[in-house]
Amino acid sequence: QLQLEESGGGLVQPGGSLRLSCTASDFILKNYALGWFRQVPGKEREGVACIVDSGTGTDYADSVKGRFTISRDNAENTVYLQMDKLKPEDTGVYYCTRYPTWSCTRGSNHLWGKGTLVTVSS
Repeated sequence: QLQLEESGGGLVQPGGSLRLSCTASDFILKNYALGWFRQVPGKEREGVACIVDSGTGTDYADSVKGRFTISRDNAENTVYLQMDKLKPEDTGVYYCTRYPTWSCTRGSNHLWGKGTLVTVSS
């Protein structure tokens, strides 16, 4: 089945780092923008980062800019999110998504992973 599978979540201390990975099955990622969303406790799902099909353009939420880095390896069919200087407010379930096209334009036909939990706490 077409799917995205996230990994790399866990418990980390404030100021620490994690790297999330998302690998596609049964389709090739190269033609699509890819991104990460998160859903924090008591809030709606929000966009975190996006990378276009070629990897030459990225977009970040203001809250993570300078701390998170999105990248992709089309040969491995994988997208990554490197998270540094983590804060307690970064806690949430992180979801990998395939956008409808090559660009970071939200649409109604995304493909979503099931999510991986990131907990930032002392």
